[in-house]
Amino acid sequence: MIAALAAAVPATARDLTVMSLNIRLLAEGDGANRWELRRDLTAATIRRANPDVIGTQELFRAQGDDLVARLPRYRWIGVGRSGTGRAEDEHMGVFYRADRLQVERWGNFWLSDTPEVPGSITWGHPYPRMVTWAIFRERDGKRFALFNTHLPYRAGDEAAREKGAALLAARIPGIAGDLSVVLTGDFNTVPDSPTHRRLAQDLTDAWTATAKRSGPEATFHGFTGKPDRRIDWIFVRGFTPVSVTTISTRKGDVFPSDHYPVVAVLRRR
Repeated sequence: MIAALAAAVPATARDLTVMSLNIRLLAEGDGANRWELRRDLTAATIRRANPDVIGTQELFRAQGDDLVARLPRYRWIGVGRSGTGRAEDEHMGVFYRADRLQVERWGNFWLSDTPEVPGSITWGHPYPRMVTWAIFRERDGKRFALFNTHLPYRAGDEAAREKGAALLAARIPGIAGDLSVVLTGDFNTVPDSPTHRRLAQDLTDAWTATAKRSGPEATFHGFTGKPDRRIDWIFVRGFTPVSVTTISTRKGDVFPSDHYPVVAVLRRR
């Protein structure tokens, strides 16, 4: 069940382990993979990977609370993308090991022409898209910035995805300054896309930057176990990717999510 993890390069005390995971929202239509049947497996997968920080997408508040109940060393931050405060709303939830990391400050912005307006949409896609970010302090006093997002999903949304990538690239310097940066997310497009190329102007794709890769390259499988494209990425600045692992955990026909988790071990330069 956890063979994919065995190949991962162990992190040293000075490395940072990051996971990106589209958690898959609460949906009764998921049948054998509805949340109450996979939440224990999801928690076990996170526990085994032992990330310091996790950028999730599609997270409902109840799912976040379920995970921290099963993973008491973790805390999470985030707000719903609609800006209404509803629990039944997708959050870009950021989880972190409270015994390893301290949140100095955190915030959100929306991928639109009015990024400070919660729930704003201006680029033609049907749902609000947003970024949750945080500045973390490690136990040794070093700091880094994490950004977490989920871009529009439709085939015709590439222009909106590219605009989202450009807005991200423009806002990262003002928030992170000269800190090292991690960007996690479900980008809903392939690496050979304008969206990826825009982000790669300023950041490094951890998967392509390391020779120590394990697990499938593709990450979205729709609860089939047959992934067809790599749309879940971890980008970095100021870190050297030591290894990246795509975790293909399953228990029979049950998966942690319809996306495979991606885990990167990062070493500060």
